[in-house]
Amino acid sequence: MARVFNFSAGPAVLPEEVLLEAAEEMLDYQGTGMSVMEMSHRSKAFEQIIAAAEQDLRDLMQIPDNYRVLFLQGGASQQFAMVPMNLMKNGVADYIHTGQWTKKAISEGKIYGKINVVASSEDKTYSYIPDLKNLELSSNADYVYICHNNTIYGTKYSELPEIGDKILVADMSSSILSEPVEVEKFGLIFAGAQKNIGPAGVTVVIIREDLITEDVLPGTPTMLKYKTHADNNSLYNTPPAYGIYICGKVFKWVKKLGGLEAMKKRNEQKAALLYDYLDQSRLFRGTVVKKDRSLMNVPFVTGSEELDAKFVKEAAAAGLVNLKGHRTVGGMRASIYNAMPLEGVKALVEFMQKFEAENINL
Repeated sequence: MARVFNFSAGPAVLPEEVLLEAAEEMLDYQGTGMSVMEMSHRSKAFEQIIAAAEQDLRDLMQIPDNYRVLFLQGGASQQFAMVPMNLMKNGVADYIHTGQWTKKAISEGKIYGKINVVASSEDKTYSYIPDLKNLELSSNADYVYICHNNTIYGTKYSELPEIGDKILVADMSSSILSEPVEVEKFGLIFAGAQKNIGPAGVTVVIIREDLITEDVLPGTPTMLKYKTHADNNSLYNTPPAYGIYICGKVFKWVKKLGGLEAMKKRNEQKAALLYDYLDQSRLFRGTVVKKDRSLMNVPFVTGSEELDAKFVKEAAAAGLVNLKGHRTVGGMRASIYNAMPLEGVKALVEFMQKFEAENINL
């Protein structure tokens, strides 16, 4: 069967080139006579894999020397607890609430301390990023927390909140590697891999060294301390070794394409193609305020649940899969991550035009 265009929000499309390379090495990784899946994480071969993956990520994101890169497990959802466990010293944190994932992070954070929601877009179903100027931040907040790109609702921060010298923590699960980021503006960045980095099972954490301490909340498990993993170079226990290997291949693929500046241009071209069509369509419409639109996740609706369901079904039959919107939003959502080729977005727009012509008067 021919490969489909997979618009899933995650686990998401991976570069075909990476999958083919991995397939070639499945039974014998570079003369070791075994798959990376079977390899000891203490072996020389795997040490080289994880070291190369870290260095390539550092190169791509221009990560300063005073930041550590950790390859962890537990997904971004585990970071909802790890962040307060490790960073809460005063027991207070400020969160900007922009969707389902900050809702969960806020709920988890409240287990460990006082969470102040200093801005929210809940009033309009998270269809915009709240005003970030003149935020009433807590004087004793240990950090300020954002979700950089909102996978479900399709919004993205085009600028960062003004927070003075406070620590900025960002969930970048669905935007990491899609464009350049000034890492030094953040104290901690985390990202589940399954959208733009690699397969599900790996979580990347980029954390400033001064935030890695033994001074964590009482009762914090050994495995949930950043220091545990930093001290052991992400090898305290068996890491998601095969996932890290695939991540490393994706980093090399991004480098080969020209790095994050080139990736941003590529992503802007894809997003413009889809948004331009949505803006002139008589049937479909986007759901996000224009200035806050994501480059990665594009939600849209027809205004009819029946037509939405018909569209998703007919699109899947045409090889355009996983376009159903999140259950909390409905409608459709096209996730057009780095690995989605321009041809995929062109095929989607062409199908939408055809569907519109056939259904506009229904």
